[in-house]
Amino acid sequence: MPLPHPVMYGPRALLTVSSLLHHRLQLANQRHLLTRERQQIMILALLACMCSAVESLYCAVSSPSPSTPVSVHSLRPADVSVVSALVLSDVKRSDEIGALNMLSEILFTFNPDVSTVVPEQRSVMDKAEYIMESLSPTQWKLLLLFIPVDELSVCTDQDLSATIDATVNKVEQTLDSLHKKLKNTLVHVVVWSGVSHDRVCQFQCEEGYDENRRRLDTIVLMALLQESVSALLERRGWFGDREDFSVMLQSSPVHTELSNPIKASTSDSSRDISLLTLQLWTNLLQPMTDKTEMDGRGIFTIPCPTEEKPFLRTQKNSYSSELGISQKEDPSPLLDPVMGSEITCEDRTPSPSIPTSVHALRPADIKVVAAMGDSLTAANGVGAAQNNLLGVLTEYRGLSWSIGGDENLTTITTLPNILREFNPSVTGYSIGQGSENSAKSFLNQAVPGAKSDDMVTQAHTVIKRMKEDPRIDFQNDWKIITVFIGGNDICAHCSDTRYYSPNNIVKYIREGLDILHKEVPRALVNLVELLDIIPLRRLHQDSTLGCPTWLVNMMCSCVLKPKDGSHEFQMLQESSQAYQRGMRELVESGRYDTHDNFTVVLQPFFRNVFLPVLEDGKPDRSYFSPDCFHLSQKAHTLMARALWNNMMEPLGNKTDSEDFTAGIPLKCPEKSSPYLRTYHNSNYTYDTPPPTPPPANNWGSDFSCVDTAPSDTVPTSAHRLRPGDIKVVASVGDSITAAFGAKAENLMQLADEERGVSWSIGGDDTLETVTTLPNILKKFNPNVFGFSKGKSKRPNGFNMAVSGAKASNIPAQVRDLITALNDSTKVDFAKDWKLVTLFIGGNDLCQYCHDRASLTPSKYIGHIRDSLDMLYNEVPRVLVNFVGILEIEDLRMIKRNTLGCSLLQKTMCPCFLEPRENSPEINEMKKVNKDLQTETERLVYGGRYDGRQDFAVVLQPFFKNSVVPMVEDGTPDLTFFSVDCFHFSERGHAQMAISLWNNMMEPVDSKQTYNNFTYDRNKIQCPTKEQPYIFTRRNSGSDVLTTVVPTTVAPGITLPVDCPNDTVPAWAAAILAVGGLVTGWIITWMIFYYREQKNRKRYESTEMKGTNL
Repeated sequence: MPLPHPVMYGPRALLTVSSLLHHRLQLANQRHLLTRERQQIMILALLACMCSAVESLYCAVSSPSPSTPVSVHSLRPADVSVVSALVLSDVKRSDEIGALNMLSEILFTFNPDVSTVVPEQRSVMDKAEYIMESLSPTQWKLLLLFIPVDELSVCTDQDLSATIDATVNKVEQTLDSLHKKLKNTLVHVVVWSGVSHDRVCQFQCEEGYDENRRRLDTIVLMALLQESVSALLERRGWFGDREDFSVMLQSSPVHTELSNPIKASTSDSSRDISLLTLQLWTNLLQPMTDKTEMDGRGIFTIPCPTEEKPFLRTQKNSYSSELGISQKEDPSPLLDPVMGSEITCEDRTPSPSIPTSVHALRPADIKVVAAMGDSLTAANGVGAAQNNLLGVLTEYRGLSWSIGGDENLTTITTLPNILREFNPSVTGYSIGQGSENSAKSFLNQAVPGAKSDDMVTQAHTVIKRMKEDPRIDFQNDWKIITVFIGGNDICAHCSDTRYYSPNNIVKYIREGLDILHKEVPRALVNLVELLDIIPLRRLHQDSTLGCPTWLVNMMCSCVLKPKDGSHEFQMLQESSQAYQRGMRELVESGRYDTHDNFTVVLQPFFRNVFLPVLEDGKPDRSYFSPDCFHLSQKAHTLMARALWNNMMEPLGNKTDSEDFTAGIPLKCPEKSSPYLRTYHNSNYTYDTPPPTPPPANNWGSDFSCVDTAPSDTVPTSAHRLRPGDIKVVASVGDSITAAFGAKAENLMQLADEERGVSWSIGGDDTLETVTTLPNILKKFNPNVFGFSKGKSKRPNGFNMAVSGAKASNIPAQVRDLITALNDSTKVDFAKDWKLVTLFIGGNDLCQYCHDRASLTPSKYIGHIRDSLDMLYNEVPRVLVNFVGILEIEDLRMIKRNTLGCSLLQKTMCPCFLEPRENSPEINEMKKVNKDLQTETERLVYGGRYDGRQDFAVVLQPFFKNSVVPMVEDGTPDLTFFSVDCFHFSERGHAQMAISLWNNMMEPVDSKQTYNNFTYDRNKIQCPTKEQPYIFTRRNSGSDVLTTVVPTTVAPGITLPVDCPNDTVPAWAAAILAVGGLVTGWIITWMIFYYREQKNRKRYESTEMKGTNL
């Protein structure tokens, strides 16, 4: 089957969405094979391959070799006839099979005849036998051998080396069998983490083994397996003694997102498998100069076979020093790990008597040390040899810069060892190796992987241990507690910018410090400012250093992945600085200086970090542990010295930088002020922090209406309804009313339904912070009921909207609403006035070109009519806000170079966004848009719902002519839109709420028919004394009907038919009809007569000319 677009060549080709999806959909429909997995691979291609700079491109080298290749090292994707997989497991697993099926879909685009062999559930060797029997000896085969990491235990009581050795032996046995019996085969070995998050270390683990440590252990375990299997294949010559068989280890483990455990635990497994498949595909290809990466706009670019490198990867055709950790000697061997220091202070005496003030505290007065933090304080990998990646799992707490107590200052420099030069009886420090639960860790309660939200737990643990230990006089001993946290927060900030916002991080740190302040007497807390982690990027930008960058990408992707100069990189810098600034402002607020026996001192030596470099200008790895992320003992030595020196320096004159290459001698207390420096003994005055600006997402409104009282008696007419009379609010609609992505700051948050801020039905907070229709109504009736709150799906109040809904779904939503109203104990169904907002049609319009038969304007109106009929027939005392469908054409102007806007926007509304300007397709869509608006007006004002006094439908037309908001440079103001450039942000919802409310305050013939999205806190209109009612068609004129009609329609009575605004007598209509028919007949006869005469003359003229010839 030919591909739908011409072949395009270039130095770098990309899989494209249009070709892949179109091609696969056609084939899948023919074969009836459009399974969930196949749908997922289409989504995978869509997410992975869309690039605003490249349009309509797919992999250029899509043809097979000119002749059947004789060497496995010249095998192209299109040469593969069979793809299969083995999983090194005896239990049933589905993730790997799902990935195999998706990989087959990609190979299908190169060779439509490729087949997939899925082994039955048996033992590993039985599965290998099954595959060897199933595969044809003459066809070229691609076989994946998965090594699932999640089945290996990493518990401390397990022999990890033995486990890895056993796994490698099993790999070797399997490969030996395959090598013996298979021909024409390329085997790729895959160290695989899968998408399961609960299998690692599920048995026999020590108490307290948490998610953060599991994540770090899993990452290191993958690295060790990668290294061990690489060594095996090197030793066995990659099983390459034949030209028709070779084994290749994929260049890096295939893993899900491990940098954020919250994200990992809540991720979608189908999507995860898709992303894993994408990694498999990338690793199958010969290595490119440009690797798979995310550019500054968040768009993935995926390498494809090129004319220069068209083959699947083997060791022979793709040798690179990056293929295995063990292939390259460490260019910078670890120096002597024993780093001592000398202190020359003459006066090391304590105070004459135990001080009662923290501001008169000498170093020798300190009796207890403690620490809280993450892996940098737990000292992961500090004592590991440079080539021992396994050592990163070990917590060398006795060497930790702020709390370690191994040996003494002459051999190991730590804060406790410095303090022991002043008071040998200091206690609380950690020694040796172990977790925070080990007795040797004592008051070192740092946890690897911890974030700022763990500070409360650690604070409680430190206090508990202090109180229970007989060596500590909790009330009288002076204590130094060092708190250092935030590195893992900055590493994960891009995954959830709201959760890891500077305000949140500071809040969590404040909560931990508050506990210490409240419960711990006689304490000086060192709050070490967040490490400037950005210089770490340099270690991973130079491949000659041999750093396991792929591993650090898992631990700290938000720091490593952004490109220099990109928007993401700028956000990283701003976030890091905001974290540091927030900590300073917290301390300088004076919050912890309420009494003399406690204070918090900010130690800022990490504010500006200078990366250590060698003489050739390259980063010096000796300051880092084997993973090039954690710090070595050499660095811990300098950190301990810098911390001590900060403690000796007065506030206002503290060193705020760390130059690892500079020698740092230990300072001594000043004779004139021999104390640990605090704000008081430094004669320092805290800067008054600037007033906190309102949050950027505060789109509240000011309220100036004076007359907010309800009617004196409950009205019986919908045309005499004041805002204060409304008791119940409800809404039906689609994702706009569900507030889909209203607070999203990235694609992961897009699917969140923030119903509490929904324009027509949300009720979060108050009008001053969140502008919604219910929050406005609360000013008139604080007891209004039915609004939705927070973030959730249905049910949530009487917000019945469903994301993705079309008009055909509204009758069911109305039925659910009626049931909910009847069932609610807080609603007086017969007497309470209800305000129902209906807004639907965006999805009908956006998908119209794909289903014209079902989405015609007449079908749309039919569904709306059925919905309104139900309300009219069954619900008393209702006012319906029918918000007209928006003019969607201007959505084409909303553009942004991000993955969401460049990709998802067109996916959500293809019929309006894909056609080119002035094309027949776009003109058709404009007409349908206008027809929907016109037919809506006819339905609402056709008289069909005029038979009840306690029922009214009002068309609110503020979306009829939408005007895109612009900024000063003439481009659209994207702050009104979510990250997909399609749904509205919270700011957009606030503007919609204001426009809806103001439409309700305007007479029918004078309603504003546009929404220009100009935000102003003072735009809310008020009812007037002359017209205090919500406007309907009847009360908009001078004559308001007062005739009482039945409040319900009797069963069996037909609703009034739709009728035009002006009535015409029946006899006049008949005469006009007959007259029109006669007139039309005469005009038609004249047209045909004239045409016949003209044709006859032309025929005669032609005959005469023919005679002359």
